Formats: sequence, C-alpha cells, structure tokens
Amino acid sequence: MSPETPAELTAPTLLRSRSFLAFWTGEGVSQLGVQLGQLALPVLAVSLLGAAEMELGVLNAAAMAAFLIVGLPAGAWVDRWLKRRTMIRADLARMVAMACVPVLWWAGVLQMWHLYVVAAVVGVATVFFDVAYQSYIPLLVHRSQIADANGKLEATAQVARMGGPALGGFLLALVSAPVLFAAESAGYLVSALCLTRVHDAEMRPERREDSSLWVEIREGGAFVARHPLIRRIVASTAIGNLFSSVAYVLLPLVILRELNLGAAGFGVMLSIGSVGGLVGAVAAPRLGARIGEGPLLPIGLMVGGAGGVLLPLALVAGPGPWAPVLLSVGEFSMSFGVIVYNVMQVSMRQRICPPRLLGRMNASIRCVVWGVMPIGSLLGGWLGERIGLVPTLWIGIVGGLVAILPVTLGPFFRLRTLSDAVQD
Repeated sequence: MSPETPAELTAPTLLRSRSFLAFWTGEGVSQLGVQLGQLALPVLAVSLLGAAEMELGVLNAAAMAAFLIVGLPAGAWVDRWLKRRTMIRADLARMVAMACVPVLWWAGVLQMWHLYVVAAVVGVATVFFDVAYQSYIPLLVHRSQIADANGKLEATAQVARMGGPALGGFLLALVSAPVLFAAESAGYLVSALCLTRVHDAEMRPERREDSSLWVEIREGGAFVARHPLIRRIVASTAIGNLFSSVAYVLLPLVILRELNLGAAGFGVMLSIGSVGGLVGAVAAPRLGARIGEGPLLPIGLMVGGAGGVLLPLALVAGPGPWAPVLLSVGEFSMSFGVIVYNVMQVSMRQRICPPRLLGRMNASIRCVVWGVMPIGSLLGGWLGERIGLVPTLWIGIVGGLVAILPVTLGPFFRLRTLSDAVQD
C-alpha cells in the first residue's frame, strides 16, 4: 500500500492516515515523558541540590539559550535536510542526554552544573526538532487539514501536560526525582521509533550552487519581517515570552517553598493549567469558525493575561485554601488563552509560508520569541534575589499584559479568516 500524499488526504480521512496516527502517537508518548522530566528538574534542583533563585534562572536560561544561539542557522540547515530524519536524530540526542541524570545521581556525583549541561544539550536538540516539527506538518497533511492537525497534536500535548505533572507528583512521593528522568528518556525513544513508521513524500531540497548559509538565513528572516501579520504576532509572542519567563522561573519556589504545597501540589497546579490548555486546543478551531480566526488572536491573549494576574495574588494570600484556588484558576485561564492563540497563529504561519521557506521562517520566529526566554529567566532569578518574589511576579505579569498590544492594535479584529494563500 503506497503512503498517503497530502493531495490525497481530505478532512474526513485524517484519522485514517497511518502516517499521521504514527506521528500523533509518538508525540503523545514523548510529551508524557517530557512532562515527567520537566516536573522532576525543578524539584530535583530545589529539593535535592538546594538551588536558589539565581540558580533556577541559570538552569532555565541554559535550556532556552539554544534558540537564541543556534536558532537561525538551524532553520537554514533544516530546510536543507529531510525533516523527519532530523526529528529522529534530535529525539535520540535528547534521550541520551536525559538518561545521564539518573546515572550521575546513582553514581553519587550529580551537581548543578551537570543539570546546566544536560539542559543545554537538550535545548540544542529541541531547537532542531521543533523547527523541523513545525515545518513538517504541511508536508504530512493537506493544507485544509493544518489547523485540525495542529489542534489534535496540541490537544494531545495538553492531555500529557494535564496528566504528566499529576502523575509525576504522585511518583515523586514514592521515588526520587532523578528516576523520572528515565521516563523522559524513554519518551524520546518512543517518539523516535514512531517517527520511523511515518511515510511521506518529502524530497531533499535542491540547493543552488551560489547559495550560502547566510543568504538562506536572511531570506527566511526577510519573509518574516515583510509580512504585516507575522510581524505583529512575533512582537506579541516575544514580549509575552520575555515577561512570562521572568515570572515562571520563580514558580517552583513559590509552590515548593513559600506556599509549601510540595511536589504533589506542584504537579497538580501544572495539571490544572493543562486542563485549560486542552480545552483551548479542542475549542480553537471551533471558536475560529464561530467568532473569526483574526479576532481570536487578541482575545486569546487577553484571557491569558487576565489569568496571569492571579499568580502574584496567590502568593499575597499566603498559605491556606485561597492560594491553591487562585493558582488553579490562573493557570487554567492562562493556558486556555495562550493555546487558543498558538493554534491560530501557528496554523496561519504554516498556511501562508512557501514550503521551501518553512524551516527558515519557523527558525527566524523561534530565534526571537524563544531567544528572549533565557534573558527573562536570568532577569527573573536576579530580580527574585534582589527585590523578592512578589514584586518580581508583578513585573512579569504586568509586562506580559503589554504583549496584547501589537495584535490588538493591528487588523486582526477585522479579519474573519486569516489568509491561506501561499506568498512567495
């Protein structure tokens, strides 16, 4: 049986595509492992290694710095390579890196600098995986199915984010944090194996003899800079990510130390937030059809920003019943709004970008919107030590509200449907 080609896929048959189902399954299992590991990392750093505010900032910065350092050339390289093969190799690299944590712990030599190195290696591999991943969806499914495919993949990711932290919090009551890194490593292995089952018609792009890496990078950046809608989306996302990193780098300290909710409470808070993300992922295509794809972008950010205000209020409330309630409602609202926004804007980008520029377009955007996150993490850690948790959280949340302006002041409220015409 020959593999499906995008032209042969129609909306009713997306769930019958063996290649999409293999891709979808692998990503779901991988995301569950990722969530177990993401919970274990701050718990291990704070509880076992005694990490302070600045050390958490450095740890988060190490994980995100790759988007700033190698993000742009990664896009050009991904456009030269086969994207599925790139994702498989990235998964295997992350599998090995994460497996090092329990090995070092069992050997009794694990230190904070080991976590910095592991986070940095995983970050570099993630850059290549994510750029290839977002560039691969239009090659796997029909153009009319891109939003539906993104919604399904994002919904699965949110299910993993919903169940993973809660499961991780329960497991942390039974086993030590480093053990959960083995689960994340296994998740990356499963993802790689599932990707080997995916069939597509992707051909290695032909390179012009006179083409250089810098010229190709500049071409992708120029497409992003010229497009009026993408420019505003990049501005909003970058501002939001910068200030959310300032606030979120301190969230483990808020939950584990200040509110004394423990690892299980940390996992539950993250899971409740992911419920909002799941609802947002499922609802985004329907909301886009009902109220318009354009208006949904600023509305999503407004809902997320309103939820963020509740996080510092939870710390002000102090230990007691109100803090978990405020954290839960805030996490739910933020995740719902941000995921609705992301499903719409990523689907728009994938539809309007020429296929030959997908990798460079995604890398150019990721370099900016993810590249600011290590800066925000370091700033959050530094401010947390200098002025305290509550003022730093307010700076992060209020600054994040500014992210709403570029899309709110743009033409999105007038656009019922975001253009799906390929621009070249």
